[in-house]
Amino acid sequence: MNISKIIADKRKELGLTQQALAEKLNISFQAISKWENGTSCPDITLLPVLAAVLNVSIDSLLGYTSQSLTDYDKRYNREGYYWGLIPNNLCYEIMKLKPPTKPYKVLDIGCGEGKDAVFLARNGYDVTAFDISEQGLSKARELANCCGVKIDFFKADVRNFRLETNYDIIFSSGVFHYISKEQRESVIDNLKAHTFSNGINAINVFVRKPFIPLPPDVEESELAADNWKSGEIFMYYHDWLFRKNEEKIFDCNSSGIPHKHCMDVIIAEKI
Repeated sequence: MNISKIIADKRKELGLTQQALAEKLNISFQAISKWENGTSCPDITLLPVLAAVLNVSIDSLLGYTSQSLTDYDKRYNREGYYWGLIPNNLCYEIMKLKPPTKPYKVLDIGCGEGKDAVFLARNGYDVTAFDISEQGLSKARELANCCGVKIDFFKADVRNFRLETNYDIIFSSGVFHYISKEQRESVIDNLKAHTFSNGINAINVFVRKPFIPLPPDVEESELAADNWKSGEIFMYYHDWLFRKNEEKIFDCNSSGIPHKHCMDVIIAEKI
């Protein structure tokens, strides 16, 4: 994503006009307009204050993938598969609602080591998948090769990446808790806009509960994230048809230490 689009998207997420952003930077709104239409770029001396005003890192402002999630590289840099190879239950529900009678286009957001993307590809879907972890993507490509399926894998950060291609099915598991409150509407609106008519979004998100202890493998980047409230994800899809919406508490053993999570799950159809 180029800097002009990033500036425009972040400004709009924060509800700022070009004039309001210009006033915070002590420059003219015409300069902001030129940045956003790509006819000029911010002076390098302005980057720190511009990033601070837009609530992003300088790396993110310049289009580089944030490093705050590379804790997952450590998790994935070991023998075997951190999350195992059993597909997420959402994959089976996707197959019930959209059986692969034709090669539906699927996007897997935050694909990790690729178990769900590979499962869907093996069942006849046309799968594209991205993740922020290069180590995870490397293992995902190996898994796809071993299973003889073709998947378009690429590296991206869900918080900064915006779709320009439409999909029949958009799927994401265990990723949305990294999206800040300010970014959520923009991210989800982009997903909804790039879902074909009668397509579905199948998403789960962790919900923090005071009576559930933090998981043993929680990272600082996760602790710093804004907590989602119960039912919040459902509100963003209030204008779609709900095929599933539930909150569940479940057991997990991903770190080798048994623990629990609370998660909201939605499958919504664009009618």
